[in-house]
Amino acid sequence: MTLMLDTTALLARFLEGPGRDACLSAMDADPVWCASALALTEALMVVDRLGDDPARTDDLRRALRDDWERIHVVPVDQACLDRAAELGRTQPLRTVDAVHLAAADRLPPPVTFLTFDPSQMPVALAMGLSVGPELPPR
Repeated sequence: MTLMLDTTALLARFLEGPGRDACLSAMDADPVWCASALALTEALMVVDRLGDDPARTDDLRRALRDDWERIHVVPVDQACLDRAAELGRTQPLRTVDAVHLAAADRLPPPVTFLTFDPSQMPVALAMGLSVGPELPPR
């Protein structure tokens, strides 16, 4: 099995929130982590907007970069961008979401697409990907 992380999942590993435990469990259960090359850039941009504590921001940046060394990076090349454009023409997706899904589509199955973005979930399912994490009931 392969676990494809979008930016929301990549960040959930380090940020407190309702999905953090589910994210950590999914990542513990599957040692093969992948992400589009765009995910780190997007995550680092979000980290810089999270608050005004420079030490915490530096720690998060460092943690993301350390984890990035364990992640198999799917390149955002022309083939990925062409697939993203196709997805964007046929699905209600933002460009960045289409890129993450196009990258996931390049991986050999079975793939679980780990995201907290509800707009990506139905598209991932329609593409034949499993979607996670499974969140506990409220």
